[in-house]
Amino acid sequence: MIPVERHQQILALVADRGVVSIAELTERLGVSHMTIRRDVQKLEEQGAVLSVSGGVRSADRLAAEPSHLTKSALYNDEKRAIGRYAAQHIPRNSCIYLDAGTTTLALAREVVDRDDLLVVTNDFMVANLLMEASHCRVIHTGGTVCRENRSCVGESAARSLRHLAIDIAFISASCWGPRGLFTPDEDKVTVKQTVSEVSSKRVLLSDSSKYNKIATFLALPLEKFDLVVTDSQLSEAGRMALNAGHWELVLAS
Repeated sequence: MIPVERHQQILALVADRGVVSIAELTERLGVSHMTIRRDVQKLEEQGAVLSVSGGVRSADRLAAEPSHLTKSALYNDEKRAIGRYAAQHIPRNSCIYLDAGTTTLALAREVVDRDDLLVVTNDFMVANLLMEASHCRVIHTGGTVCRENRSCVGESAARSLRHLAIDIAFISASCWGPRGLFTPDEDKVTVKQTVSEVSSKRVLLSDSSKYNKIATFLALPLEKFDLVVTDSQLSEAGRMALNAGHWELVLAS
């Protein structure tokens, strides 16, 4: 049996049962533990499954974007650590992009004392914070308003980014993995892709609770990023998978 056929059978079993042991997979497919573990690792890198102790389970799928209010109550220590690390590595007189999200909002809180930055954002909460509490210059993209996430999305938001030259883009994610960033909201895709194209450096900021979750739309492959900043709770399997990429991985704590 070739690898593709084994992968299909593993996915079918996981989809049917939710969780399947490595021992059962080796028996059903007639291959070694090592072969099954390599198959599982490959599927995990694709975001299709998750490794658990002694087995494998289906990957979590995000059906809808959580609201800003919901996200603002979760993983705040991790987001502060990520934001603090990112802020410490922004050169003076930079033009930066802060994507919509509560992790980028944590970064915005870390730069309120800076007076040398030009900050571009599609997030109303980020723009309001910097407008009220900082000396940063601020550009808001405008665009179609997404009320739940307090941000702007769609082609009109992307269009405003195309004439800019951004030094560092700090991009958020609802769910992500070795394959890239996913979103259940198609209108977010064009904004993330456009800011990636106009930026000299691209940094993913996302806590580890969102790792190895998928949604319908692939917004950006992870290969587009120069740096991935997450928190120290990232699983060992996640660390191994991400350290195999061409980007730099930082676990903020």
